[in-house]
Amino acid sequence: MTSINKKFVDSPMERRAFLSSGLGGLGFSGLALRSILAAETAGGDGDAIRAPHFRPKAKSVIWLFMRGGVSHMESFDPKPELTKLAGKTINETQYKYVQDPERLKKVRVVVVNDANGQQRNELYPLQVGFRKRGQCGIEVSDWFPHIGKCIDDIAVIRSMWTTDDNHGAQVQFHSGRHTLDGRFPTIGAWVNWGLGSLNENLPQFISIGPRFFDVRDGHYLGPAFDAVPMKIDPKNPLSYARPELDQSQSEQAVEFELIGKLNRIAAQNYPNDEKLSARIKSYELAYRMQTSVPDTIRFEDETAETKRLYGLDGDATKAFGMQLLAARRFVERGVRFIQIMHGTGAAGAWDAHSGLKANHSNLSGQVDLPISGLLKDLKRRGLLNETIVVFATEFGRTPGSQSKNGRDHHPYGFSVWMAGGGIRGGIAHGATDEIGFHTTEDPHYVTDIHATILRQLGLEHRSMHVPGHKRLDIDYGEPIEAIIG
Repeated sequence: MTSINKKFVDSPMERRAFLSSGLGGLGFSGLALRSILAAETAGGDGDAIRAPHFRPKAKSVIWLFMRGGVSHMESFDPKPELTKLAGKTINETQYKYVQDPERLKKVRVVVVNDANGQQRNELYPLQVGFRKRGQCGIEVSDWFPHIGKCIDDIAVIRSMWTTDDNHGAQVQFHSGRHTLDGRFPTIGAWVNWGLGSLNENLPQFISIGPRFFDVRDGHYLGPAFDAVPMKIDPKNPLSYARPELDQSQSEQAVEFELIGKLNRIAAQNYPNDEKLSARIKSYELAYRMQTSVPDTIRFEDETAETKRLYGLDGDATKAFGMQLLAARRFVERGVRFIQIMHGTGAAGAWDAHSGLKANHSNLSGQVDLPISGLLKDLKRRGLLNETIVVFATEFGRTPGSQSKNGRDHHPYGFSVWMAGGGIRGGIAHGATDEIGFHTTEDPHYVTDIHATILRQLGLEHRSMHVPGHKRLDIDYGEPIEAIIG
């Protein structure tokens, strides 16, 4: 036995260092392996195949997050009273009670006296019309006419609330915890942690689009449960997927063959080393992903009609449409959680402190057609029954105006929607008051969305915890029974 082989076999720590080094630059292979090792260090099992706690109604999640704060009053929760009372201050109306300090105290302010995240008192009229859509007759904004055509498959939740009045609420919506509390695992990480792989050739948790306030997901669960960031570019979907050094496939294959020989030697001497087996599989996955990921996001085999359905033939809709078409293809191949962020900039493009009409008209024009295309495509392929689609944003926008033609951040009441995966369609659940300020019926904190997702995936949400990391009651949330079929 050579000196390097004997050193590798005799010392688990040396084997760990040798494998983690990536043999001179295996690119993504090294990263995947380091995630497995980190999970082991944190006490996890990087090779664990976990099963649902009970029979699931869904297999996968496509999580669409509009960064910046979509106006609930101009999307899925119309408030004609705003137009009727436009120009009056809240205090001049019968709704002055909404600003009672007792009703406002749930918000935890990160930056005192920040220019944004303030009360805005002069009521601002609706900037778009509404009409009843579908057989259910739910009113949807004219900025979302295509999603409106799918409303019979959608459950709109009009009674969301959160506690962060600034864009750290993006982190809060994903983790359930305020940014002042620190960093905690996100819903995608919990799904990744709680369920086994459906496809050994692809990552189980993918993130597409811009992130800013927190680009990690696993946190105390370990980096093995972070999302794999991805670009919808068949030539370079994973920025770290290529070997660090200039290598041919044959050269890379030789390196993997060497690893395989060393591993077989080690396996003979240490037949019960389960962690070694996990590391071997991580290398194999990384190697397979170099082909399987680019193949998944090549659209040559899609029909022209399907591409039009997602808006790939339009300048405004093409970029987001490609992301959603890729999401459908990933779901078909067994990826558990696809997280797609829309809205560039630190705060997010939907952050319409001024020029709300132009802002939301433009951005809704980017996402409305592709999202309806995704829902229709999933449904006709029989995938909507087993795929949960979530449309979310960190908070709503104020009934009062900012900068004369915009709206500020509003955490007290806003809307999101869910579809598929056993979610009842054609439902408008919960309510805000007549000017869209506070939730008044069936209020739901953000983790109620998480609990609903976990329920549909067959996971008992209150069993989702790890030793040494106590979770608060609010971390778990409760499933929204009214929208579950």
